[in-house]
Amino acid sequence: MPIPKRKEGEDKSDFLSRCMSDPTMNKEYPENSQRYSVCQQSAKGTQGQQVQDLHYEQTFGSTEELTEDNFVVPNEEDYVSADEVFFEESEIEEFDISVAKPGLWENIRKKKEREGKKYKPAKPGDPDRPDKDAWKKAQSDDDEYNMQSSQLKKMYMQLGMVVKVMDNIPIEFEEWTKDKISKAEHFIETIYDAVFFLSKPEEKENEEEAFSQYKYKDPRTNEIFLYDRMGTYRKDGQVLTYIGKAAEYQGRKVQLGKPFRTPKGPKKFSVYVKNDKGNVVKVNFGDPNMKIKKNIPERRKSFRARHNCDNPGPRWKARYWSCRAW
Repeated sequence: MPIPKRKEGEDKSDFLSRCMSDPTMNKEYPENSQRYSVCQQSAKGTQGQQVQDLHYEQTFGSTEELTEDNFVVPNEEDYVSADEVFFEESEIEEFDISVAKPGLWENIRKKKEREGKKYKPAKPGDPDRPDKDAWKKAQSDDDEYNMQSSQLKKMYMQLGMVVKVMDNIPIEFEEWTKDKISKAEHFIETIYDAVFFLSKPEEKENEEEAFSQYKYKDPRTNEIFLYDRMGTYRKDGQVLTYIGKAAEYQGRKVQLGKPFRTPKGPKKFSVYVKNDKGNVVKVNFGDPNMKIKKNIPERRKSFRARHNCDNPGPRWKARYWSCRAW
């Protein structure tokens, strides 16, 4: 399969955007992180391009396509004021990743569930950032999960057909068949209990980790249960009472066009914006080891002249936001 190659004079972030949106790449590498890793390798380009990229990233920062490894939801106090990094209130819009990119959100959600309070986006070089072997194992795990899901769906379909036939034609089961039915009932009850035990919010470390589900209460014990869809549910023969929708997980909405501090890097600030293709990207900018001294007119004038801030380029590039910080 031909992987896109970086053209002569093509900006690294422009290439990554082109590579990530390539139809063939999306088909061959459906997982964002895996596709981004492959595109990153191809984005290195020539030795001259690598030198230019390094200089740009050290001076200004970088633009990243969103993956489950770099997507982070800032705390409200992490967002900066327009005095610190200039932005227009009219430019800000809310971005719900679960709506705009449901596939990516599902990967993020699964990672948050696995890691709980220890969840944090991985950076290049981190021990938990997926490598080639890790991807193979993840794909193997996904294949096993998909196989289990397919088996259960097949059982559901076959049982439905059996019940439909029995509703119309009396069936006399032989003894060996009756034994199989009794055993199957026990197995299914075990699977049922395991699935709904794992999905109960009281078993999680933090109730905020519960995702959008429907909440039911046992009127006898006041015990709360969560289900993925509305319906009629029973517990030990008692019909459960529907009491409303459970709290949604809050870590899925961010503010586009509003910079926020990133104490853990890779730069001093980050901001989510839309690129020229309309895709949301993450721009990292600002040297975390240097203090911005725009209150000193000579320093501000020098920086802006040096980096041509009167023409800072597109807002999905780090130079644009570095200039806005000055």
